[in-house]
Amino acid sequence: MEKNIEIYIDKLASKAPTPGGGGVAALAASLGAALASMVCNLTIGKPKYAQFEDELKEIVTEAQILSKKCLELAAEDEVAFEPLSRAYSLPSTTDEEKRIKDEVLESALVRAANVPMMSAQAACDAIDIHRRLVERGSKLVISDVGVGVQMARAALLSAALNVKINTKLMKNRAVADKMNEQIEALIKKGSAAADDVYCAVSNMLE
Repeated sequence: MEKNIEIYIDKLASKAPTPGGGGVAALAASLGAALASMVCNLTIGKPKYAQFEDELKEIVTEAQILSKKCLELAAEDEVAFEPLSRAYSLPSTTDEEKRIKDEVLESALVRAANVPMMSAQAACDAIDIHRRLVERGSKLVISDVGVGVQMARAALLSAALNVKINTKLMKNRAVADKMNEQIEALIKKGSAAADDVYCAVSNMLE
């Protein structure tokens, strides 16, 4: 993906097929994880939180790795969309052409759904990291835990939509149903956890 955010946003706003919603979902997850890193870095070294020092160092490493992984998923989402776009353009005049197109399209749909599925899982991982920071992060930056978890929650729900738009078109309903069950489980677990974190942070600010 583009390293210059202005170029990325301009491309996102254009008629270009990529980047799109799937990439944005992964980017949101990356931002959420990056905020967790920031909270850790601003807490580590403060005497008041010395008891959490070792754990915070572990968390910051996890968050940094996760943020980078999400950026990679954003780029991968663009790559995964290309075969799907090409599949729709395949000829379908004869029965043989229709068969080939159906096979290629089905494979492309599965691949296109797998990337946002991974983004959704990554978003849940980011939510869990922020859950751990509610009691361990400096209260001076606790609002950033709330922002970070909301970014991750948005990433989760956005990635889920990108899974579903592909599973909806799959002819292999066994595969589609399995992926739908998986994403619904992630939505349920991740949304509840994110809401708990946000409420906890909000209460600290009252």
